[in-house]
Amino acid sequence: MEPLKSNESNNNSESKNARFNNGYSPLKPSAAFIGASWMTLLIGMTSYCIGLYNSAMAYNEKGYYFTILLFGLFSVISVQKSVRDRLEGIPVTDLYYSISWFSTIASIVLLIIGLWNADLLLSEKGFFGMSFVLGMFSALAVQKNTRDLKQFESTNL
Repeated sequence: MEPLKSNESNNNSESKNARFNNGYSPLKPSAAFIGASWMTLLIGMTSYCIGLYNSAMAYNEKGYYFTILLFGLFSVISVQKSVRDRLEGIPVTDLYYSISWFSTIASIVLLIIGLWNADLLLSEKGFFGMSFVLGMFSALAVQKNTRDLKQFESTNL
């Protein structure tokens, strides 16, 4: 038997849970997945930055590629957040949703254009492309894990 609770507190907790998880019980992300996500983010970002440091580019080119990395990481997190908010019924304006997708696509296109026109070996271009994609994907995973963990903790208090 459940302990007696007032209807008011039951309704508040039920509406709070429904608002946060659309009626499903969130699962806690595993420690292995959280660790792997953080490690791949660090590996992707560090390898990209080490590649920039060791490249024979001018400082303005290095600054361009570093800015593209930061822009891409931020924009992909923004896309993940706005998509997840919409799935959970949290209002997201169409303008913000569109801008976050546009900025993600723009960062990828800017990297492709920059690498296409760069005087780098093909292996270096591939290295920058792969470490950029690794960083972007792992930033998504880190954001997802952070949000899932927060949601799990808030529903299991």
